[in-house]
Amino acid sequence: MGAYGGKASLMDWVAPVGPVYQAGTLSGNPLAVTAGLKTLEILRRPGTYERLEVISNQLASGLAAAAAKGGVPLTVNRVGSMFTCFFTGHPVTDYASAKRADTGKFARFFRALLERGVYFPPSQFEAAFLSTAHSEADVTLTLQAAAKAFEVEALREQ
Repeated sequence: MGAYGGKASLMDWVAPVGPVYQAGTLSGNPLAVTAGLKTLEILRRPGTYERLEVISNQLASGLAAAAAKGGVPLTVNRVGSMFTCFFTGHPVTDYASAKRADTGKFARFFRALLERGVYFPPSQFEAAFLSTAHSEADVTLTLQAAAKAFEVEALREQ
């Protein structure tokens, strides 16, 4: 949702009062407003953010554990339900440390997950997100696919 405003002398120029037409993607669209309001209603339900925290932690810690078991250096940075996997054994705290991660391994990991039906962001410089639509079964499927991917020789240290 968004809104804009200004001095009456300027706003009087905007239609329907004035001659200047203003439009934007989904401006005034009742379907978009209804979807936004429903989203807010769902997010206000008790336990929503707590559940997201639990499944996000399960996924992030599970990815790190599966990588360690497979001998693959991986750093998983997470805030709430947003996380990113970096193929490095070092902490990633800024752009410079992120650039030192192995993007080739990330690409191979992405393709290995995709072959197993898991759709991850295609770049390690993009974040992945969990939502209220994701289930524990989705987390389990992702961790199983990742474990298989980490077994691939191409992801291990050379």
